[in-house]
Amino acid sequence: MSQTIKFHLDENVSNAIADGLKRRGIDVTTTPELGLKGKDDLKQIEFALNNDRVIFTHDDDLLVFHNKGIKHAGIVYCHQNSYSIGEIIKYLILIWEFYDSKEMYNTLEFVQRLS
Repeated sequence: MSQTIKFHLDENVSNAIADGLKRRGIDVTTTPELGLKGKDDLKQIEFALNNDRVIFTHDDDLLVFHNKGIKHAGIVYCHQNSYSIGEIIKYLILIWEFYDSKEMYNTLEFVQRLS
């Protein structure tokens, strides 16, 4: 049985992205709303892993942790200010529609422009 992806947005991500996803019925948490603001990146990864949530981030440090083999429930990365909020939301929706949460484990996805 497939498991729907849930997202966790890192503290450097616009709340507009969370709002856009929530309006579409997607389960999203954010670092500020959970009181995790200022916690180190490993705590963010640990929270997301323990709660089966894919992290969306602009933080390059999470790429380093992925490359070091730190276990995670999935990371979606987008370099800050390289895509509009609307483009990011569309990409995250695409991931939500086509991937199972277990398929995202230890996977790193980069936001890309959709044709």
